[in-house]
Amino acid sequence: MATSDTHDDSPHESARQNPPPAARRRGALTALLLVVATVAALLVAQQTLDSLPRWLNPFAEETKDRSGPALLESIRDLSRYDAASGNFQVIVDLEKDSKYLPDAIRGTRTLFVGKGTVDAYVDFSKIADGAITINEERTTVTVRLPHAQLDRANLDPKGSYPVSTSRGLTNRIGDAFAANPGNQQQLHVLAAQKIQDAAKESGLQARADQNTKLMLENFLKALGFTTVKVEIGGGQ
Repeated sequence: MATSDTHDDSPHESARQNPPPAARRRGALTALLLVVATVAALLVAQQTLDSLPRWLNPFAEETKDRSGPALLESIRDLSRYDAASGNFQVIVDLEKDSKYLPDAIRGTRTLFVGKGTVDAYVDFSKIADGAITINEERTTVTVRLPHAQLDRANLDPKGSYPVSTSRGLTNRIGDAFAANPGNQQQLHVLAAQKIQDAAKESGLQARADQNTKLMLENFLKALGFTTVKVEIGGGQ
């Protein structure tokens, strides 16, 4: 006996397999509303939990500082007079290009604002023997001091920040897998070096020399000396 396959081509079966556009839209809208309702419920639940006391909230976060105590590595006596301090700001424009690839593929350019200070000081430990002379009547004193020196630039981490950064495609992909993406160490080093160079040209050392001279003159006159001579550059 021969058999034949039969197919149900009724309108109801076709409607179930290919719903009309209006039904598809209603289904998508229903799914979207369910997602929105779920997100809203989660937000409400989170706000409710946050309003609970910490011991009742199972999702409450607690911060614990497990850092060890600070270790004293060294102690040194200071024998310097900080006579002047300069505040500086510099804009670092750092660009890295590839020789054979366009910037859109390989390359970075960053504008970085660096703010920091440089102190100028006189090191009293470098005063040579015989640099202080007093006359027999103890009315006149002569002091020969070394020139002021510049301390290392101290970059302000809160006041220093990148203004803009553009990266090529391969750089963005590499940063996504990097252990420390957007490392700004080189920018900080460059900014500190530029601030240091600016301090050398700013006259900060000369200002520190004059401030130290004025301080010693007032101090020694308060000790009873009527004539005080402070010579800069002869104490080494």
